[in-house]
Amino acid sequence: MTTAEKAALILRDIKQETGTDPVRIFKHMADKEYVSIHGPEHHILDGASLLVAYRNAGGSIDLDAALEKLAAEGLRMPGAMCGLWGICGAITSIGAALSIIDGTGPLSSDGTWGSHMQFTSNAIGELGRINGPRCCKRDAMIAFKHGIQYVNEHYGVALEQGHRKCEYSDLNAQCIKERCPYYE
Repeated sequence: MTTAEKAALILRDIKQETGTDPVRIFKHMADKEYVSIHGPEHHILDGASLLVAYRNAGGSIDLDAALEKLAAEGLRMPGAMCGLWGICGAITSIGAALSIIDGTGPLSSDGTWGSHMQFTSNAIGELGRINGPRCCKRDAMIAFKHGIQYVNEHYGVALEQGHRKCEYSDLNAQCIKERCPYYE
């Protein structure tokens, strides 16, 4: 199945989610048979989980249009960009979701351009301290940690932040175990 086909399934299914915890939404979606343990579908799934939680928490957004825009951006991000480009797709997916919420673009001068850069800098800095190899689930948890904090501080809505225990380590042949803040 191609990433575009997976993206279409993600957009179809994620609209059924009703919670305000993006991690809970993410984990429910990540259990679907079309979501791999690692893969570029996370470049769509992660930001989509944040957008759905934001809308469910009362955020004003045209969810269908936002998800379509996020999918278009996520499909432009190649797999393995964490190792090949030095930036994590989970973090860029959440960054794209924030840009969609704010309507931010490359010429924005309202402060959102810079605050989104600070979000990605903080999240990528934490990933850098942990080190690799890649883990799309760990990286998503770190992206959500920073993304939830950003949303709760900037948008007048409250996203939930439940327990972040990893449930995927047995599926990840490269799991870093105790070095991961979510390993139990």
